[in-house]
Amino acid sequence: MAPTSKADEKATADAAAWMFNVVTSVGIIIVNKALMATYGFSFATTLTGLHFVTTTLMTVVLRWLGYVQTSHLPFPELLKFVIFANFSIVGMNVSLMWNSVGFYQIAKLSMIPVSCLLEVMLDKIRYSRDTKLSIAVVLLGVGVCTVTDVSVNARGFIAAFIAVWSTSMQQYYVHFLQRKYSLSSFNLLGHTAPAQAASLLLLGPFLDYWLTNKRVDGYNYNMVSVMFIILSCTIAVGTNLSQFICIGRFTAVSFQVLGHMKTIFVLMMGFFFFGKEGLNLHVVLGMVIAVVGMIWYGNASAKPGGKERRSHSLPATRQQKQSSLSESTEVDGKV
Repeated sequence: MAPTSKADEKATADAAAWMFNVVTSVGIIIVNKALMATYGFSFATTLTGLHFVTTTLMTVVLRWLGYVQTSHLPFPELLKFVIFANFSIVGMNVSLMWNSVGFYQIAKLSMIPVSCLLEVMLDKIRYSRDTKLSIAVVLLGVGVCTVTDVSVNARGFIAAFIAVWSTSMQQYYVHFLQRKYSLSSFNLLGHTAPAQAASLLLLGPFLDYWLTNKRVDGYNYNMVSVMFIILSCTIAVGTNLSQFICIGRFTAVSFQVLGHMKTIFVLMMGFFFFGKEGLNLHVVLGMVIAVVGMIWYGNASAKPGGKERRSHSLPATRQQKQSSLSESTEVDGKV
């Protein structure tokens, strides 16, 4: 009874963490879309820096209240994480600017096989055939939904390549650092958020000026736009925290696969709020395929052997010796 109860509690906690991430991620997409499209605040990198400032304040308050314990993260590890994370943010923004929407979506989809490759190479993870096929079905479904025009150019391809690999490395590192240094999601955020906030606020205005030819200090701020910025920063705290929680509980690959559920939700909410423009048979078909693939992935990866860490096997002679020794020990015990 106890193991079943623990399994149920874990499943409930996993579902709650995942829904927390979905709700905050979809919420911040809607708020940022309104902020940028309606109110013309197109300074994405600077806004991300403000998100991490708010997240830093949250971790400071929680540490002061005693909810976050003192922990240690070596500076070289922190530096590598911040480099990967910042290249991810900048790379995604530049990739979206230099590429067609279709190729940008393909680049985002390629993060799943790249994350799989990282886990296979660095963590010695082995995937079953059903798990691999379910990932392929998810990629197919989301691709049918989102990929339309596809045009490639050299600089856009380089930006997408950097964005995909840096994002995959950043997400892998979230899981790696939590496991290696026994850090909670709050602790890891407490280390990384201040560094990301400082670096992005320093570089953000210059990068945004390069991307948009507009200065953040020249924006016409008003009460409504400031309220949207504050709302975006508030939701971002939940988005950043839930990302670390989910990757810590699952892995980067699972986070990427299930993360495409957010793409489906955003499409559905867009149709719900803004009418049926763009809603056609191939989009609906893509949604159905993607959801089926996600359900299949959840079942396949949860089965024994669906996704497991390969153990380093001993040489055959040593294994035989150990086997015979254990057998003789068992016989002695029985006698």
